[in-house]
Order: sequence, then C-alpha cells, then structure tokens
Amino acid sequence: MDPEAGTNSTAVTEFILLGLVESETLRSMVFILFFFAYLLTVGGNLSILAAILLEPKLHTPMYFFLGNLSALDIGCITVTVPPMLSQLVSHRRTISYSACLTQLFFFHLLAGMDCFLLTAMAYDRFLAICRPLTYSTRMSQSVQRILVAVSWACAFSNALTHTLALTTLNFCGPNKINHFYCDLPQLFQLSCSSTQRNELLLFGVGFIMAGTPVVLIISSYIHVAAAVLRIRSVEGRKKAFSTCGSHLTVVCLFYGTGIFNYMRLGSEEASDKDKGVGIFNTVINPMLNPLIYSLRNPDVQGALWRVFVRKWLLT
Repeated sequence: MDPEAGTNSTAVTEFILLGLVESETLRSMVFILFFFAYLLTVGGNLSILAAILLEPKLHTPMYFFLGNLSALDIGCITVTVPPMLSQLVSHRRTISYSACLTQLFFFHLLAGMDCFLLTAMAYDRFLAICRPLTYSTRMSQSVQRILVAVSWACAFSNALTHTLALTTLNFCGPNKINHFYCDLPQLFQLSCSSTQRNELLLFGVGFIMAGTPVVLIISSYIHVAAAVLRIRSVEGRKKAFSTCGSHLTVVCLFYGTGIFNYMRLGSEEASDKDKGVGIFNTVINPMLNPLIYSLRNPDVQGALWRVFVRKWLLT
C-alpha cells in the first residue's frame, strides 16, 4: 500500500477494461449477441412506453410507474452496453479516469432510482388492493410526481456520494479492470490506498438504499397477500396475483443480483462471477422486464395490440 495513501493524487489517468472474452472469434459473437440484446431491450421498453402514453386505459398510477421503470431500463443498458460494443469494434479497451467515474455515477444513479421506484410500485399495489376506497386521493397525480421526484433526489445523492468518495482514493499502480464496465468493487481492488472507509460507506448507504425499500416492499406485500386471500372471486384473486406477481418477479431479480454483487467485497476470485452478475444487472434484467410485465398482463397485451398491430394492419 502507498505510504502516501492519505493524499488525493491520482497517477492513473486511464483504465483498461478487460471485457468478457479475449478470443477474437468470441469477441465477434459477444458483439452480435449484445448488439441484438440492446436492440431488443430498447425496442421492448420503448414499446411499453408508447403503449402507456397512447392508450388511455393505461393512464393509471401503476402504469405511470411502469413507464418510468421502462425509461430506467433503457438508461441502464445504454450506460454500459454501447461503450462495450464500441470497444469491441475499435479494439480499444481503455477508458479515461473521468469517463470511468461518469459511467459509475450514472449506473448507480439509475440503479438507485430502480430501488425506490420498485418501492413506489409496491406502495401503489398496497393502496389499490388494501385501501381501494381512498386509492384515488392517496395516489393522485401530484403524489405520483412527488414519489418519482423524491426517488430521483435520493438516487442522485447516493450516486454522488459514492463517486465523490471514490475520488479520495489513489490509483497509482495496476489499472486493469476485470469487467466490461466501471463499478465500485473492481475499482476498490485497484486502489493503492485503503478502501476501508469506502467499503463501510457502501455497506452503510447500501443498507439504507436497499434495506429500507426491501422492508417496505415485504411489508406492503404481506398486507396485499392477506387482502387478496379474502377476495371471494377467483377471477379477482387471479387478476390481483397476476399484477403483483409480475412486480415481485422483477423485485427478486433486481435485489438478488444486487446483493450478490455488492455484499462480497474484497474477493478477487469472484471477478469472473461478477461479470455474469453484471450481465444480469445491465442486460438481462432490462430485457426481461418488458416481457414479464406484458406476458402476465392482459391490459398491456391489449394496449400493445391496439397501438402497434392494429395500426400496422390498417396501414
């Protein structure tokens, strides 16, 4: 460790992203797979957004939050995949120190926003099922906008905190990141100075940012499950479980991969596993979300049919 670890000097001006594979043949395959995955993800989420905006039936709080989630998914995959595709084409694997920090900031901004937005969606389901008589007043348009604005503010604070804390570390030796994008665990491994404070900060803020939403989501769905079981109509139960099931599936995928990624700091042997988790976080989750919400939701399916298929047939 550098004896001058307390100083804020950064000797390393750029990092080398090792990416997913080394073989030229495999690099071509990875490019094709991720290129089409990017197109599918952006296309799927834009379709959901278009259906929500153009279909009056979907102008409800639940779909307002779903539209925001689709926009986040587009942002999340755009922060990581296009730069990786560019590196595969240009064979240039370097990324400047400032660009690396910028990518990290936006990745944590969008991931943090996901945490709070999923919580707002759980709260919306709680009010809709457990408090139906006061739902329209408790989840008015102004409340929806306040929830989204507060979520952005909290996510921005989280991302800025970690980015600024990272600038206090010294990078004066190795600069090879065994990943395809810049993230905290991999950068901690390259620091010449102590990362203890940064790791404690990540755990502390992560506990608040992830732990609090998880508790609120679980609490909401305990009440929702109890209310649904009291519904006598089989059709009513099926519809309630369908909308809640889609949301719970997304919550489990998001938090499961997030906990696996950030609760194992300091393990260099886990770097290759981190790549797999990174693919899940940045590519598979955003790609699956439109499928999860549309395949299990007849309202979204009907809106997509009316907005796209019917208009295409008419033309």
